[in-house]
Amino acid sequence: MSARPAIACLGAGRMGRGIAVAFAYAGHNVAIVDFKAREADKFKALEAEALGEIRKTFASMARFGLLTEADIETLVSRVSVVPEAGAGAALSSSAIIFEGVPEVLDQKCDALARASKLAGPSPIIASTTSTILVDDISGAVEHPERFLNAHWLNPAYLVPLVEISPGAKTDPAITARVKEMLEGIGKVPVVCAATPGYIVPRIQAMAMNEAARMVEEGVASPEDIDKAIKYGFGFRFAVLGLLEFVDWGGGDILYYASKYLTGALNNDRYASPEIVGRNMAEGKIGLKTGEGFLNYEGLDVDAYREGRLSAFVDLLKHFQLQKPPVL
Repeated sequence: MSARPAIACLGAGRMGRGIAVAFAYAGHNVAIVDFKAREADKFKALEAEALGEIRKTFASMARFGLLTEADIETLVSRVSVVPEAGAGAALSSSAIIFEGVPEVLDQKCDALARASKLAGPSPIIASTTSTILVDDISGAVEHPERFLNAHWLNPAYLVPLVEISPGAKTDPAITARVKEMLEGIGKVPVVCAATPGYIVPRIQAMAMNEAARMVEEGVASPEDIDKAIKYGFGFRFAVLGLLEFVDWGGGDILYYASKYLTGALNNDRYASPEIVGRNMAEGKIGLKTGEGFLNYEGLDVDAYREGRLSAFVDLLKHFQLQKPPVL
């Protein structure tokens, strides 16, 4: 195997450990850098805890069939926990540094400032913040053109998605390089604007609050709401993206359904955004008109539908819900 670039994780918490597992699994050496000044015995305790958890994670992956038990020690050996005194060497020799310190603005800015100084101008630096916008912390980084946000979803070593959010000063070549590196370890990166909630947290916050609201209103039990999500909502959207699903059924259906819910539940949170009505006015209904949120021009619609339906059948098999016909 050709040499793969070294990776550093700034902070030894859950996110740093999860990212370390993902990159070590893909053949990279990873340094988890502890930025806190600690006495030797306390650092040794942290090191043992972090590596112990990483070893347990690889062991669980072996049980899931993702590797063999014989692979575990090789993978763990790629991860090191580095004390504050060794931070400079670890950071400056890394291709990319993932910052994962607590979600406190001052702490992040302090850690990023120290890390960028120690690392020098070459390594890419990516925050993993889930709440702070990239431009609110980019000023702490020397050479901010090499800085962006890479929002991983827990568990980082299993969930494919990583939301990349470049800042106003981020060099587009850096964004492309991070995307390429993430794809190289089997992740699915998407690029989004630096806005609160990015993509997934913004959508899931609305969905989770709505589920809680339905419990509060007595619409259904928590168990039945979760069952509906797993076998209805989640089942559909494991195959079709949200906007693809709008196009699949037709944007006009969403428009009229939203109008009804807004009136019936007397709440504007169900109202469609202007883009839905505008697409209708422009004839962009979805599959049936050849364009909606996505463009289907030249697509073999029958083959496309067949492929999506086949994926639904695969999910039925996964959930062990497929039954033979009664003859």
